[in-house]
Amino acid sequence: MRFVPLAAAAALLCSAALTACTAGKEAGPSLGAPRPSGSASQALPAATVELWHGFSTDAEVKAFEEAIARFNQKYPQITVKATKGVQDDQITQAIRGGNAPDVAASFTTDNVAQWCRSGAFQDLTPVIAQDGIDLSVLPAVARSYTAFEGRQCTLPLLADAYGLYYNKALMKGHEPPRTLSELADLAKKLTVRDADGTIKVAGFIPSVQYYENSPSHLGPMVGAKWYNADGTSAIGSDPAWRELLTWQKELVDWYGHDKLEKFRKGLGDEWSAEHPFHKGKVAMVLDGEWRNAMIALDAKDLDYGTAPLPVADDRPELYGSGFTAGTVIGVPKGAKHPQQAWELVKYLTTDTGSLVTLSNALRNVPTTKAAMDSPELVKDANFQTFLDVFAHPKTSTLPASVNSVFNQEAFAAFVAKWERGSVKDLEAGLKDVDRQINDKLKLSGG
Repeated sequence: MRFVPLAAAAALLCSAALTACTAGKEAGPSLGAPRPSGSASQALPAATVELWHGFSTDAEVKAFEEAIARFNQKYPQITVKATKGVQDDQITQAIRGGNAPDVAASFTTDNVAQWCRSGAFQDLTPVIAQDGIDLSVLPAVARSYTAFEGRQCTLPLLADAYGLYYNKALMKGHEPPRTLSELADLAKKLTVRDADGTIKVAGFIPSVQYYENSPSHLGPMVGAKWYNADGTSAIGSDPAWRELLTWQKELVDWYGHDKLEKFRKGLGDEWSAEHPFHKGKVAMVLDGEWRNAMIALDAKDLDYGTAPLPVADDRPELYGSGFTAGTVIGVPKGAKHPQQAWELVKYLTTDTGSLVTLSNALRNVPTTKAAMDSPELVKDANFQTFLDVFAHPKTSTLPASVNSVFNQEAFAAFVAKWERGSVKDLEAGLKDVDRQINDKLKLSGG
């Protein structure tokens, strides 16, 4: 699983009204249609199920094909035709045009709210109940990012969890920090500069423009809220955001914004072997569980460790938790073979062997408790950190919103201005972010 940058994710959204996003030809039966008695393999007629997914590398595609092969052993009469490298905009356009696949998987959770509300993806609630699936096998946070307004229109396939990676050599014997103040102090101690102040090695980069340092990933460190119960923005009213941004700005100022930006812009690509953590340019980074696999591939000799993200000094109960999201999968409106499609979705998201196969190959977190506890799951101390973060009761995600990408981009743009010193009044600026988000919400029908 790979992170989808906000700028790219924005292009995936339908800019028209939600109802227009799925307007178009009706095609095929729905999951509400009568089903064969039971869900045994012999009860379903033969069919070719079309599956679209975003995996594209050879290793990813091979892992997915192995999981599908296991499904075929159980349902030999169902042929799965998988198409790789498909993005959300392609899925939405196909649904609108009446040419939807039977099953679609997405790397991002940002479109779940739109897909659920508009009916672009079918509500799985009836078949989940009919087949007696207990969704408590999934952590509550995974259930929350796959549903919206009572409609379970997707299920989690694999998850991402975020933690702290640290270079043991650069740490110079220090233990990983547990609080924000410890993180700031250690970042300063581990930073190496030239005589003119040029940064050679950064202890920790606090900028939201650095790779995975988005507000959504940082917010759980202080228990910050995005939305009120009515869906309006809570960013301006939640003091946790002010605490986080004050801490962040103080560390940016210690580095010097211009010097930090010069250093950041000279770093290697996030998805290549030139990643600065691989190269010893940064001592500590916030990143997802997949970084373990990339280090094993591109920096085999790197001596590193992982730990939960540091948390607010006055919120010790948050330590061990973090941010999570992940791949979601469902049955689009217009699927030609919805019953067979459902069996494939159910298998990929609930079968322990399938989830373990995918996790071992892709090094993402499996989403059921049984898969996380499976003796077949390959794990070491560095990967275990992310299993524990995902399972932590206080781990959180970005709550579903029909304007998820807009809201994140509006906030991230404000924080970028804040860290470069262009915002004079933090409280007033955060309230203006609230206004932007709430105005957009009104235009979207609440």
